[in-house]
Amino acid sequence: MAAVAVLGFLIVLEFAVRHYGLPGPITTQAREVICPPKSGGLLYAGMALMMVVLTWRQRFIALGAAIGIDIVIWTVRWLADVRVTHGHPFGNGALWVILGCAVVAVTRRTGPERALLLKGVGLALLLVAGRKTGDAWLFITSKTRPAVLDQYVATTDHALGNPSWLVGRIVTASGPVGFNFLDFVYGQLPVAAVVVALYQLRHVAAERRFPRHHLVRTFLVIGLVGPVFYMIFPVVGPVFAYGTGAEHWEGVSLWAPHMPPSEPWAVADLWPGTLPPIGAPHSMSFDEITPRNCMPSLHTAWATAIFIHSRKGPRALRYAGTFWLIATLAATLGFGYHYGADLIAGVVFTLTIEAALRAVDHGWNRSGVQLVAYGATVFAALLVSYRYLPLKMAGHPWLAGPLLLLAMASVVYGYVRTTTSWEPAVVRGPRPAPQPELI
Repeated sequence: MAAVAVLGFLIVLEFAVRHYGLPGPITTQAREVICPPKSGGLLYAGMALMMVVLTWRQRFIALGAAIGIDIVIWTVRWLADVRVTHGHPFGNGALWVILGCAVVAVTRRTGPERALLLKGVGLALLLVAGRKTGDAWLFITSKTRPAVLDQYVATTDHALGNPSWLVGRIVTASGPVGFNFLDFVYGQLPVAAVVVALYQLRHVAAERRFPRHHLVRTFLVIGLVGPVFYMIFPVVGPVFAYGTGAEHWEGVSLWAPHMPPSEPWAVADLWPGTLPPIGAPHSMSFDEITPRNCMPSLHTAWATAIFIHSRKGPRALRYAGTFWLIATLAATLGFGYHYGADLIAGVVFTLTIEAALRAVDHGWNRSGVQLVAYGATVFAALLVSYRYLPLKMAGHPWLAGPLLLLAMASVVYGYVRTTTSWEPAVVRGPRPAPQPELI
């Protein structure tokens, strides 16, 4: 039923994008069987997820086949003088192996073994399709939401001390090294998620079953539900609404593609040097290119999910989860892609989604229902306050700012307290009595 629902959603999204004359997520994914993929690393990460259901011998065979296919395709392109101008010159092999395992599952496996292999293939394809779905959603937001609400969020951010302007100055001062380091961390968020997921799924091949809850579930639900709020609360971000857009970073970026400046649509070229004035906010028209993908910040949501799921791992994984969260928050603010209010909403959104998924596994008891209801209420209250109370919050920053942070902290506290009570109690045995030493 889940597979049918996802397929139906992808088909609807395919037709929605084709309405505007561009290929949808299914078409773009099918093209990557032969054409250079947009992200070869993501395809190999998806294959790594699938391989959790394979034995070590099968994993080496699958990896070798993927690399071999990539070498053959690269050689054919080289002989035919086909230059890769967009995307990556590798990754097709990983997609071939994923699809090949699906064929093997249907034709050569039966019963639980078939179901397990198909679940592995499904995880891989869902991770890859999630990227395509996100791109399609962003395109639709730019076409269907001509007006944006950036002035409301920017006014609200005065209560938080305008963190995007502050961190933006720091990243600008760090030059190409600081920008490209954060840009790499920001772009490789799905790979970091796969690393954590691989740790959580490390026993699947031996136990022949998946754990009840893992990071991939949370990641996919965040990506599926989050863009709905892009349509409800369209925001483009400070570097676009108060700056020159992606052009601001072209001089220091190593790999960012050229995009037309958004300055003609901006309020003024203020970010990050000059704070926006406090005045009565109103919606403003914007171009049909820039995605309305700020409220809530899904990069913050995904980084928060990685942080949560890395807490039960070894020390190195916990440190990595903490680093990725901090670096992602710095990048979202420092690049001018998000306001501080977006990040608060992103954290509350993630904890609510995570609480709902854990409550489903735990049986939807009273504490789970209360936690999810409280998180959803706080999230809705945040959006309403950003839209209808920005001037009052900007006028009383010493009251409104702490209240916004306190609202987020209350959800964090409720989540930690409730989910901790769901964990099985650790029964410690009696300590052995000290024995006399023989001299």
